[in-house]
Amino acid sequence: MAQLLAYASLFFAAFAAATFFPFQSEALLVGLLAADAYSITLLLLVATAGNVLGSVVNWYLGLYIEKFRDRRWFPFKPQSLEKAQRHYHRWGRWSLLMSWAPFIGDPLTLIAGIMREPFRSFVLIVTIAKFGRYVVTALLTFGWLSL
Repeated sequence: MAQLLAYASLFFAAFAAATFFPFQSEALLVGLLAADAYSITLLLLVATAGNVLGSVVNWYLGLYIEKFRDRRWFPFKPQSLEKAQRHYHRWGRWSLLMSWAPFIGDPLTLIAGIMREPFRSFVLIVTIAKFGRYVVTALLTFGWLSL
């Protein structure tokens, strides 16, 4: 039961960290890795799944915020939004590889929704980025533990 709670906690911490809540999943991952009582592979997969799912929430928010494009408070004019979407589809998709980064990663996933990034490519690129971050975190953790 304690193991299930640890994995669930990691999933929800990673999920929250990918949304706009100020949350840190790496610290919990490092603690669970250091405990040496859990499957490394499962920890990486659970953290990645939670983090990607949180990013999908951001993508959906971005996708549906455009319904308010005719409101005065909406940050883009229709012409600039269409121009930005064309530019984004030419160059911006690969910016999602930075979705792992603190401070800029969450807004990038929201912008991808506003820019109507196709769901499949969004999930693929974000999964690569998020999984990569957790693998690097695990490698650094074991490097520090072996000192």
